[in-house]
Amino acid sequence: MRDNIPVLLVDDDQVDIMTVQRAFKVNNISNPLNIVGNGREALDYLKQDGKYKNPKISPRPGIILLDLNMPIMNGIEFLKIAKANKELKKIPMIVLTTSKEENDRVESFNLSVAGYIIKPVEFEKFVEAVRVLNLYWTLSELP
Repeated sequence: MRDNIPVLLVDDDQVDIMTVQRAFKVNNISNPLNIVGNGREALDYLKQDGKYKNPKISPRPGIILLDLNMPIMNGIEFLKIAKANKELKKIPMIVLTTSKEENDRVESFNLSVAGYIIKPVEFEKFVEAVRVLNLYWTLSELP
């Protein structure tokens, strides 16, 4: 991804988090990867509220990778709030989930996500998905 922009990963599953971290490493993606465990935490991070008041620990991400199935506030609930916010809606958000539910996909795109990726089970395919995602965002013009 271009210019070492920070990436925010919103996911509660430690195995999935480690898989994303490993896929970044295999693909030589050096962008800072910041991690929060649910939509509520993501909103606090993005608004630099609560434990994220210090901008050094909560830099504005250039891209958000978002799981849908999380406790406290799931990904769809997060998208509804974030996409209604004048500033937050500008951040590209890619759903990265295990959900193959058609209504999740439709609702995500209705909420203006930049992409919807179903997490591959096989690590090699996951690495390839992250490689393609990296290539796309390296070539894309961001605001």
